[in-house]
Amino acid sequence: MTAAPSADEVRLEIDQHVARVTIDRPRVLNAVGAKTLQHLNEAWERIESDPEVRVVVVTGEGDRAFCTGADMSGEETARTGLEYWAALDPNGFGGLSLRTTLDVPVIARVNGYALGGGMEMVLGCDIVVAADHAQFGLTEPRVGRVPLDGGVTQLVRRLPHTQAMSLLLTGRRASAAELAGMGLVNEVVPAEQLDEAVGRWVADVLACAPTSTRAIKQMVQRTAHLTSQEARATRLPALMAALDSEDSREGVRAFREKRPPNWPGH
Repeated sequence: MTAAPSADEVRLEIDQHVARVTIDRPRVLNAVGAKTLQHLNEAWERIESDPEVRVVVVTGEGDRAFCTGADMSGEETARTGLEYWAALDPNGFGGLSLRTTLDVPVIARVNGYALGGGMEMVLGCDIVVAADHAQFGLTEPRVGRVPLDGGVTQLVRRLPHTQAMSLLLTGRRASAAELAGMGLVNEVVPAEQLDEAVGRWVADVLACAPTSTRAIKQMVQRTAHLTSQEARATRLPALMAALDSEDSREGVRAFREKRPPNWPGH
């Protein structure tokens, strides 16, 4: 196992091709301030630069909160809404919600409240597994703010209009079961089974060729504005690498030999 240099507010651990990013601020329900954001961006950049990472799990410390958004007890309260908007990270909340350069699958392990920017981080993930007590919400309107880090724009693209607006225009909290019914959460389990469930999803991702999953995610992230025909013809770096990879050859060999593949990762 390898780990990033110790940071008080964010932990990054990498082991067996799995990167685990943990927001470690349970005293403020894992809210994100400027220092936390810096550490999160450093974690994402390190993951992006490590070809051995094949899947990411992001979560919050403790059993109460995944992330409750911006730390309103700190420097955020001193800025006006316009100042906050002007200083938005181009990669979105937590450096994740609008990030388009992270080509490995990201699994949200939602262990409690995912509110405001925390829900926006969830929207930046590919697979969402939640404890049954978790609650979600874009609560910014209830404190006079707007969910600008993907909350508005992503939600209306991923849900029917009335479902999206029922969350956006009320700032209400919704249960994990309700969001699963909407299609925003993949699996809801009792809290004591959360790690087991996340482990199954990790194993399923690792069963796939890493060059294939990178190509798929890069295509999804970078061709949303194109027609299906245009997207298929786009010569994206990860796609070209996957089509002429040792992984693709190993997959065929393993299928013919009726054995599990041993992915080289290139």
